[in-house]
Amino acid sequence: MLVTTKDMLLDAQKNHYAVGAFNVENLEFVMAVLAAAEETKSPVIMQTTSGTIKMTGLDYFYGMVKAAAERTSVPVALHLDHGDGYDRCMKALRTGYTSVMIDGSHETFEDNIALTKLVADAGAAMGVPVEAELGKVGGKEDDVEVEGESPYTDPDEAREFVERTGCTSLAIGVGTSHGVYTAEPHIEQDVVKAIRAAVDVPLVLHGTSGVPDEQVAEAVKNGICKVNYATELRQAFTKGFMAYMAENPTCFDPKKPGQAPWAARKTSTPCVSSSPEALRLGAFFIGRGSGGSELTGGASPCSGAAPFRQMTPCRCPVPPCPPRAFAALGDITFGNAKRG
Repeated sequence: MLVTTKDMLLDAQKNHYAVGAFNVENLEFVMAVLAAAEETKSPVIMQTTSGTIKMTGLDYFYGMVKAAAERTSVPVALHLDHGDGYDRCMKALRTGYTSVMIDGSHETFEDNIALTKLVADAGAAMGVPVEAELGKVGGKEDDVEVEGESPYTDPDEAREFVERTGCTSLAIGVGTSHGVYTAEPHIEQDVVKAIRAAVDVPLVLHGTSGVPDEQVAEAVKNGICKVNYATELRQAFTKGFMAYMAENPTCFDPKKPGQAPWAARKTSTPCVSSSPEALRLGAFFIGRGSGGSELTGGASPCSGAAPFRQMTPCRCPVPPCPPRAFAALGDITFGNAKRG
């Protein structure tokens, strides 16, 4: 079912866990993300950047994700990631996206407020939540590059920003970057805590690909409710596809690189605990529930701690599910790609 991110993120905020948000680049990404969400019985956010939709159009991705959502009982949201202007966000809303982000972080504080409020007001009128960004998440996302500026969001500015714009969630700068890290990333947890104390909306972590598991889990404990992954999925897709083609150079059928992994999934037992892919993809449950993992501070998917009460996960015992797992989507879909 296709839903907005509003209830997802409010439930995550209330119960101290995070919802996974995955950038999807094509049909195979959509299918893999949905399969992982079903196996872990988790709500999921599929999102597209402005760069991605420039190649295809909003309607293509809306059609794919809507079809996926209609095939499953887990909640699925379709989110515009890093909306690059008012017009782009309005087009996404009119197309049927159930969540949008307006990224005015490259503007001055006052101009960011003005732009974000315009989009937030429109979203509120249509019943669609609006994510905003304050501070600087470094690195490069599509054609937007941020370097050489303070990576941290000011908590006092965050309070004023949320109050004046009416945004429903806030992406914050806490030391992460988009793209591939060239050095060990570090989340400034005190900044997360301070912003959490200053605002009442769910907080979003961008640039999560490559961040150590323990740091992500701690950030969730400290108030992050949505975690974004893009680079690791792209790496897994590319690595798996290229590996298959290297082993099968005469293949000219683009479906075949994914057929063997999907066939393997269909023959496995549906219990989450016996599926290695599902265990690695247990990151949807970062910080969720009671008992369970020291790594996540929460329960693994089979513990019965489903984010949405109407869902009934299996209750067999499993090892703790590691937050770092999103690149394992490649294991399911593209030739059993592995992260190095």
